[in-house]
Amino acid sequence: MKKFFVLMSLALFCFYGLNAQVIKVDDLEKYAKQRYGDKWLDAAANLASQLELDKNQSLTYQQVMQCPGRTKDQIYVLMNYWVTATFAGQQSAITLNDKESGTIIFNATIDNIATHTGTVSEYSVSITPVVKIDIKDGRIRVTYTVQNYDVLDNVGAGWIGAIARDDNVGRNPYGDPKRMKKDATDRNLRDEHWEIAKHYPFKAKDTKKRTSSKALVMTHAYSNVIMDKIEEALKHGIIGNENDDW
Repeated sequence: MKKFFVLMSLALFCFYGLNAQVIKVDDLEKYAKQRYGDKWLDAAANLASQLELDKNQSLTYQQVMQCPGRTKDQIYVLMNYWVTATFAGQQSAITLNDKESGTIIFNATIDNIATHTGTVSEYSVSITPVVKIDIKDGRIRVTYTVQNYDVLDNVGAGWIGAIARDDNVGRNPYGDPKRMKKDATDRNLRDEHWEIAKHYPFKAKDTKKRTSSKALVMTHAYSNVIMDKIEEALKHGIIGNENDDW
């Protein structure tokens, strides 16, 4: 009985402790700086030399992961468990769940991966990668795709606007993006979608290159984290004891 309660506690910790995300944005930034450096323009240019956009002009990563000894059904259940536990706060996280074909598609939103105060506007960038898991006996294929940056543009909150407006009314508090998104009460707030292919470093001339540089590096770093977390769950389970010996 004691063992049961210990295992239940661990499961609940893993389920709720993830808090609807695989990593906090601050930790993601630290990870990105360690891997690619803290000069975002240079890091983005270096990554661009290694990356290719797909036929839809999206940034896509794909990886096959092996899991010998596990059946398609076993892996299917495990991957459903991982997605549900990890993205519990996102009601529309799973967009396709087909056991027969062995396919799971889900969204993996992370907010505020890049923020920048420009001359006129203040930008806050979020992304919603679409992740597809194809499952067969003993292996899975993970595809991670991002086509757009989701940008909250706070017009007039840039350097010029901040100088002209003493009370700073309407400035975007990056720590509370949900309040600002789709807020029709403030005409200075605009929800925009920036196509990755049309921004730096894939397009050399970009007036928003500082913002898009960090956005690309953080998007790339997030792909690494997603892939690593899925592989960890695939090989070792969610709480480390998912087996038939119980």
